[in-house]
Amino acid sequence: MMPTAWIDGIGFLAPGITGWPAAAAVLAGQASYRSAPTELAPPAVLPPAERRRASRLVKAALGVGLEAVAQAGADASTLATVFTSSSGDGHNCHALCETLASDDRAVSPTRFHNSVHNAAAGYWGIATGAMAPSQVLCAYDASFAAGLLEAMTQMATADAPILLISYDAEYPEPIFAKRPVPDAGGVALLLAPARGARSLAAVKVSLGDTPVSAMTDAALEQRRTDIPALRALPLLDLLARGRAGGVALEYLAPLALQVDVVPC
Repeated sequence: MMPTAWIDGIGFLAPGITGWPAAAAVLAGQASYRSAPTELAPPAVLPPAERRRASRLVKAALGVGLEAVAQAGADASTLATVFTSSSGDGHNCHALCETLASDDRAVSPTRFHNSVHNAAAGYWGIATGAMAPSQVLCAYDASFAAGLLEAMTQMATADAPILLISYDAEYPEPIFAKRPVPDAGGVALLLAPARGARSLAAVKVSLGDTPVSAMTDAALEQRRTDIPALRALPLLDLLARGRAGGVALEYLAPLALQVDVVPC
């Protein structure tokens, strides 16, 4: 088992839910969940040119990351980061494929630089001025768990706080038929190696073969399964309720990532 990490900040975005306070109320049973298209605010922290170019995926990543940093009272420019996404920018991929299938195969430079999997990390660096190490991962539907494992490892190695940002967005047709992610969603956790004044809970992770945890609410379970970043929901459910316990998150089969939580 890895060393303990303390969660100092949380960011959240999903269809019908914007921000961790709203998510916590739904998960704790204090408010009903009502699905609606994901609301993506323009990233005001970006310069105007980059703001216009920011994709839905980038907006989702920056939104949840900045929320977690603000909740923790941290300085984003000093934080190492782990970015994790199951598929990358589907709309940009679709546009590139359309261009390459046309008679005029000249790819837009903006489309090209947004096509790389670390585009969100690049925009984060522009927005915050961060020059700390940044890791960018993809593990398909296990991407949140892989990102959490990587962030815990980096935190323990450096003995310093680290920001995990997990995010996904939809593909348009015809790719949607093969990768049916319906909308944008994301989760960010600011992890610290020591308890602080704003710490919400302590977490430990380990690998095992426990069956993956599911949500008891059918609508939230649907969100957990159809937006890969929201595989984090069972963990967030414990945090919202302030309960100690353990959950198993989807990882690389046959393994699951066991996460044990002790609230502050």
